[in-house]
Amino acid sequence: MGEVWAAAGIGLAALGVGVGGGTWVVPLVLRHAEAEAQARAEALAVLGNGAWIGLLERLAITGTILAGYPEGVAVVVAVKALGRLPELREHPVAGERFVVGSLASLVWAAAAGLGGHALLDAL
Repeated sequence: MGEVWAAAGIGLAALGVGVGGGTWVVPLVLRHAEAEAQARAEALAVLGNGAWIGLLERLAITGTILAGYPEGVAVVVAVKALGRLPELREHPVAGERFVVGSLASLVWAAAAGLGGHALLDAL
């Protein structure tokens, strides 16, 4: 019974790190990647905040990796890209921000998921 609680704790911790930690990491990466304030303002006007999308993206990516279904990452990336495609075609500056933010979010969530999965395997 203790192993079940340990696994649940590891899973919840990995999800928390994947989702919550990305809330700090992604804006930091974006601040360093953006060259000028006007480009940032244009991208934000097109894409909006995107915070909820990012949270759900990181939850899904971390969760699929923890569940042993890494193929789910491809589904998340495809759904996100298809949802933004019309806006990205019209605004290349927004497209660059979208790609950088998405990659930072994906890498962070995948790292949290892989770390949690490794800990679960060690149980």
